[in-house]
Amino acid sequence: MADITVILITGVSQGIGLRMAEICLERPNHVVIGSIRDDSTPAVKELQQKTPAEGSRLLLVHIESTAPGDPKTAAAAVAASGIDHVDIIIANAGASPMPVLPIETVPNEDLVWAFQTNAAGPLGLFQAFRHLLQKSKSPKWASITSTGGSISLVGPMKSYIVTAYGMSKAAQNYMTQALAHSQQEWLTVLDIHPGHSRTGPGNWVARQIGMEQAPLTIDESANAVLETVLKTTREAALGKIIYAIDGSVMPW
Repeated sequence: MADITVILITGVSQGIGLRMAEICLERPNHVVIGSIRDDSTPAVKELQQKTPAEGSRLLLVHIESTAPGDPKTAAAAVAASGIDHVDIIIANAGASPMPVLPIETVPNEDLVWAFQTNAAGPLGLFQAFRHLLQKSKSPKWASITSTGGSISLVGPMKSYIVTAYGMSKAAQNYMTQALAHSQQEWLTVLDIHPGHSRTGPGNWVARQIGMEQAPLTIDESANAVLETVLKTTREAALGKIIYAIDGSVMPW
């Protein structure tokens, strides 16, 4: 009997998360656990209707990043479905408060929301699923980050225009490295930048800097992230933000 790869991807209702879920379902012997906030959207319904490859299946769970109890409820639902381990978690779900406000006017509530969504949310996910990761033969955790969270690139990238998002992604980067160093005896931890892709937020940022659209397709970013997760070793990932498109290392 072929080994089954169990992969949890958060935020599969759109963008890179959706495409990664589709790609994994096209591969045989994959159990894809996808987190969503709303199961009534057309994209989610279409994902549910896709025919998976042989030995593969989809399980959707509800996780709202600002609801601290959701990850534990999702982990219980996963266990109740008969899944006894998780091999890979890709913490992909992330967001920016809208409208995006600069540092001069961004309100405190936007900062709190962004930190809960982009930093506290992924940590809660890890805490809830840690016991299932520990049952994997070669467990991996990947946080999806961005140039917006790079402190070194605040000036060159003008990421101060997305203050709440940038601060929260920098906090997520810290959380990811804290996981990498504290859990390094058993867990491979990656911090991955998927590239500037044509998601809704990606195209918005592109327009702010004078581009018509982001340079990368969603498919390019999704495939690059999955390849990076699968091929990167614990030693190669430790202490780094990896740019999925070409494998280069991003500055902190």
